[in-house]
Amino acid sequence: MIPIRTVSVTAPARKVTREEMAPGISLLESWGYKVKLSKNLFGEFNQYSGTDEERAADFQAALDDPESDAIISARGGYGCVRIIDRLDFSAFTRRPKLIIGFSDVTVFHNHVHTHFGVPTLHAPMIFSMQPEKSTPEALESMRKILKGESVQYNVTAHPLNRKGSAEGLLAGGNLSLLYALSGSSSDLDTNGKILFIEDLDEYLYHIDRMMMQLKRSGKLAGLKGLIVGGMSDMRDNAVPFGKTAEEIIAEAVAEYDYPVCMHFPAGHVQNNQPLLMGAPIKMMVGEDIRIGVKGIFVK
Repeated sequence: MIPIRTVSVTAPARKVTREEMAPGISLLESWGYKVKLSKNLFGEFNQYSGTDEERAADFQAALDDPESDAIISARGGYGCVRIIDRLDFSAFTRRPKLIIGFSDVTVFHNHVHTHFGVPTLHAPMIFSMQPEKSTPEALESMRKILKGESVQYNVTAHPLNRKGSAEGLLAGGNLSLLYALSGSSSDLDTNGKILFIEDLDEYLYHIDRMMMQLKRSGKLAGLKGLIVGGMSDMRDNAVPFGKTAEEIIAEAVAEYDYPVCMHFPAGHVQNNQPLLMGAPIKMMVGEDIRIGVKGIFVK
């Protein structure tokens, strides 16, 4: 990856306001980056920042812009899957740039990983790059990775962790999106990878159904390791499902022997620590958990 000097901001999913974007844009500028705003960044079409055509055109312009070194999404929500097949990555393959975001941006993480093998950054978006929505530690880790520096995360042990160590390419993202992309051209080959999953506001039986789909489709058997981020604001039915999200996940992978790290601080949590998807990482799960992530120059 080339050094980052200019960052393009696009809104491929939900609409945003200038007020919501101001703190994050200012923070990027304070880190020394030139920030370019997409044409329809503050547009509005129902819940989206513009029509599918407008949002795709903005993302395409950022992909093609020879001055832009990275593309960060304004926020998530829903909408990326509606535009992914409209995009032409020809210029991106000649001059790759870092795509940044989480949640709905999982569509881009997986599509790029599957087709181009270029690292992308699972990290806070402009909407969440402010004190009320991100911790100083998460934003500092993000700054370091953008500058090409190494970071290491020490995570509190969880009773459902499985000890062990692993090295491999990191892949994954939002569990609901991994489920939704199954069978599409953006589907993920997890074999030999360290898989990261997180989710928000899902019924517990939905989590079970999605984990069963990953298992039955072979996506859990060949992993090197599993990292489970925030399973935030989970919901239950009037008749309780009987397990937590973490227990559901642990049960789904119980027959395998790779290391498992629960409650990693990433996803829909305030301390959303960045992870470089499609790049090599090391994970060691014991009494202490260490996950090492080098910056955009990972080797």
